[in-house]
Amino acid sequence: MKINNSEIIPASEITPYETYMGRRDFIKAASAALMTAPFLSFNSEVSAATSASLFGYTKSSYGADEKLTSYNEVTNYNNYYEFGTSKSDPALESKELETHPWTVSIEGAVKKNKQINLDDLLKLAPLEERIYRMRCVEGWSMVIPWIGIPMSKLIQWAEPTSNAKFIEFVSLADQSQMPGVRTNILDWPYTEGLRMDEAMHPLTILAVGLYGKLLPNQNGAPLRLVVPWKYGFKNAKSIVKIRFVESMPKTSWVKAGPKEYGFYANVNPMVDHPRWTQSTERRIGGGLFTPRIKTKLFNGYAEQVAHMYTGMDLVKNF
Repeated sequence: MKINNSEIIPASEITPYETYMGRRDFIKAASAALMTAPFLSFNSEVSAATSASLFGYTKSSYGADEKLTSYNEVTNYNNYYEFGTSKSDPALESKELETHPWTVSIEGAVKKNKQINLDDLLKLAPLEERIYRMRCVEGWSMVIPWIGIPMSKLIQWAEPTSNAKFIEFVSLADQSQMPGVRTNILDWPYTEGLRMDEAMHPLTILAVGLYGKLLPNQNGAPLRLVVPWKYGFKNAKSIVKIRFVESMPKTSWVKAGPKEYGFYANVNPMVDHPRWTQSTERRIGGGLFTPRIKTKLFNGYAEQVAHMYTGMDLVKNF
């Protein structure tokens, strides 16, 4: 499907935080039933929308000094176009998404070209909580305690060949469960990608939970990517395929708006989006008059990741 630039959602149609706040009480009531099912295992017949507690994870030192965004804000203000373009749509429209059982297809330039179920994937490394900042292109940010495993553990298990230079992540695209997929706002399925060294970096994780609970559907259940130094759209949700490829994959937002969304999508206050500044951001959860704060290069993770981009033109490679 060819997507024209004219089909990109304009800034005027992206729900501002101030508008969203007036809907929050309704969303809370509508999603209250999602918080009650008991957690058994990823193979169990637990409701796909459960937010029940996760067990057996350890807390890391990442982000221990950060002020967390509230659970209600994190789970009710989301970008997830498979369920709609409004920030409140995912929490309302994703309740019936079936996430159990779940398998991920490992494909491409790897020795273990096979399917792996979620239980077996999570046996590759202990679950760990990491508190990461998340910055979205619209200018809002959150601080979220994610729970997951390092992406590097899956890569090591898959045994990529020398031809594997990039990794492509493919999300579920099911018209019967995802109303947004019935539209042509993007070229479905949603795809994202990382360079191999980015995927191997210790900060990159595959998340299955947040705030000590299973990922709610609206946050990308049951398995999503978290790359904290990049803009939020790089963090593929509800992953069903992981492909090891030789060439840079053409990702969904790059296809939709190549002048607005680059492959690298590194948080960079010096490179503005064509329709708004990236030099400042507003932290979600502070109310209507939350002051804007300065955005940091690589979302504040420059010390850990800047070396991967030495010598690159970060304006050209945005």
